[in-house]
Amino acid sequence: MVPNKSLDDSITIIATLLCDVQTLHGSVFNTKALRLTSMKLRKRVYAEGMGFLTKTLPRLGKAFDKAISGQHSLNATELGFESQPGSKLPRFLGEFFSRVLQPDGALLEQPCTACVGVIRDVLYLFYKYELPYTDEQEHQVVERFKQTEVDLATTDKRLHFLEDSIQLRSGSRVRDLIQDPRLTNVTRRAKLLLWEVFRSFNPKDIHPRHGPGAVATKQKHSGKYLWTNVSAKITDVYPFDAYFCASLGHVCDRYQSFSTIGDKDLPARVVLVPKDSRGPRLISCEPVDKQWVQQGLGRAIVDLVESHPLTRDNVRFTDQTPNRFAALYGSESKRYATLDLNEASDRVSSVLVRLLFPSHVYTCLEACRSSSTLLPNGQDFPLSKFAPMGSALCFPIMALVVWAILTAATDDTDTRESIYVYGDDVIVPTAYAANAIERLESYGLRVNKDKSCTGGSFRESCGMDAFQGVNVTPVRLRTVWSYSPRPESYSSWIAYANSFYDKKYNRVYDLIHSRLFHLYGPIPSEDMFLTCPSLRYVPEDQRPKTRRFNKSLQKLQWKVWDLKSPAHTEVVDGWSMLLRYFAEATSDIPFPTAERHQKQEHLIKDAPAFSVSRYTSRRASMLVRRWR
Repeated sequence: MVPNKSLDDSITIIATLLCDVQTLHGSVFNTKALRLTSMKLRKRVYAEGMGFLTKTLPRLGKAFDKAISGQHSLNATELGFESQPGSKLPRFLGEFFSRVLQPDGALLEQPCTACVGVIRDVLYLFYKYELPYTDEQEHQVVERFKQTEVDLATTDKRLHFLEDSIQLRSGSRVRDLIQDPRLTNVTRRAKLLLWEVFRSFNPKDIHPRHGPGAVATKQKHSGKYLWTNVSAKITDVYPFDAYFCASLGHVCDRYQSFSTIGDKDLPARVVLVPKDSRGPRLISCEPVDKQWVQQGLGRAIVDLVESHPLTRDNVRFTDQTPNRFAALYGSESKRYATLDLNEASDRVSSVLVRLLFPSHVYTCLEACRSSSTLLPNGQDFPLSKFAPMGSALCFPIMALVVWAILTAATDDTDTRESIYVYGDDVIVPTAYAANAIERLESYGLRVNKDKSCTGGSFRESCGMDAFQGVNVTPVRLRTVWSYSPRPESYSSWIAYANSFYDKKYNRVYDLIHSRLFHLYGPIPSEDMFLTCPSLRYVPEDQRPKTRRFNKSLQKLQWKVWDLKSPAHTEVVDGWSMLLRYFAEATSDIPFPTAERHQKQEHLIKDAPAFSVSRYTSRRASMLVRRWR
């Protein structure tokens, strides 16, 4: 239940946004339209609650996106909105809808791009607001996770059949087994592509390390280096003395304690983490021993893929720019289509990975893979998927599987070079889109057709929403406003204010600025060039006043609010500290490609000195006053 004060504040924000819209587009949206729209908005929010802003308006927004991408015509009455007389378009923001869509809900021949941006700015404003979710929403997320495993069982039967058909090279039995020769040929090509990528790759030449997240076995910080269980499944491939110890001296000195370490294959553990008002996100935390190897192997694969001639221009893990640019360009030229995979991390079957990847790589991938996970009710649930979200190998393996299948399914060189994969965001030539969807789904993957854009002039990928070559990405509020000082609220709402400023929504910017100033006091402006959260513009009388001249740095400094990660010191045995030093001291900030080497050096130079006994709490920060 959203408090009335929070509800009123949310209404004020969106009503202020409508005022800015009227100022910028007065010829379309006059003061009378503003008054009527604001009244209707308030009436429905008070009647339906926050759900009108977080669910009803975004539902209209999704239908609008389908209309401008040529998928479906818009029908307002089906979405719970009163329609205009003799039209399927809604009365709500009808002045803008009428300049984009025809009365039957289809796209106009010459739609107004600016109106598209306005509609999406209003409808998606609270789409990702992080409101508390219900037990029913938690239950639905877990049930979807379980249902995916049921679907994978059917997929695995087809993949086993395909695996058998590939191993047979001639004879009548091949004709009997191969129902779809094209699928078999695609699979062979995909295998060859991945073999070429990994031909000189040694999956045992890795530098293991711990990740920043939680683990199934619940160790934290320095406790992760005190091994209590290391699966025999892992040590058969990655020997304990070579991959889990700092040196042979470490093995000798700790031989007695090491002899008591268990070798069970422990399951992963499902946790539900906040996402937004639509429900939680499901993460499967890995056991600490598996995470240790996964991090090393995952980084090695990312390094290889972003530098290999076959993949470096098409598969990326650290730079979304190519996908964003392709979406922007594709919305204008219609040359590129954007595909979004549904539950992508949960639908890459372990059998599919075994089928496509070279055996020497798959052996190592399987060694550190969790074969089951503990559900919130304590059930040990077996996994057919290769790796759910939470595994360090989930993202790179998923991207490589998608790239290999799509690349193998075409003989056209231009098409192969125009496939761009960033996780579950995929760019393909529009002419190839239908075939790409068919091929991906034939391997058990599922394309989210609601978010995929294969027609019209709308494209969406990696946070870029584009229409006819114009960026129409809305500002989506996520962090709920806090009425007491909080670090995450402070930094997030400064970022939101800056985004509104860039869109020339000055009243919303001033509203957020006044709230921030009332709660936190003076906030620096970006033209002060300080390394702390800063607003685009702040009047002189509301800027920080406390300042000094730093003789050591030869610069003027101001005392301002800044974010700081809480740190604490944990003293453990010397061998564990040495192991952490080898694992983390020189690789805290991974930038695997040569093009980013200079940026890596700069970040490491500016970072505080590494300390093996110093730890910071993940996803935690403090709001502190300090000189900047």
